[in-house]
Amino acid sequence: MQQVRLSLTNYLEENKLRKTPERYAILDAIFDFNGHFTLEELESKMEIKNFRVSRATLYNAIKLFMKLRLVVRHNFQHGTKYEASFRNDNHCHQICTICGKVKELPVAAFAECIEGIKLKRFHKNGFELYIYGICSTCQTKLTRKKTKIKKNTNKKHELQR
Repeated sequence: MQQVRLSLTNYLEENKLRKTPERYAILDAIFDFNGHFTLEELESKMEIKNFRVSRATLYNAIKLFMKLRLVVRHNFQHGTKYEASFRNDNHCHQICTICGKVKELPVAAFAECIEGIKLKRFHKNGFELYIYGICSTCQTKLTRKKTKIKKNTNKKHELQR
């Protein structure tokens, strides 16, 4: 966490921007999350810590942190979420298209493949990968629903005979 704060401090000093307590408090709250969060959840966390900030301050801080690659924004099926990302350039997510559940995947296998790709006149410095599909829970529900429909159809046919 000290490196994250140092990264922010260096940027603010280099660009002659104010080192406000709000920016650091928001950054600390973001890195307290374990995984993805919404702006509403961040706002609630700030209130719990008795550190009230305006929605505009949150948006501006998030925008700054994304520029510094301290935060990543994800546009998931059920809305925008954010995630702390210091030194975490490569990222993979598995997303259920029915319930919207998001699961993080290990990046090692994907990283090898992507590192092997030669891009013309472009230097890679990280990647994000989104794999869309249906989670096992939703797949089970769909199978049960299909089975139930099939049984009801069979019963109707039997009654009509």
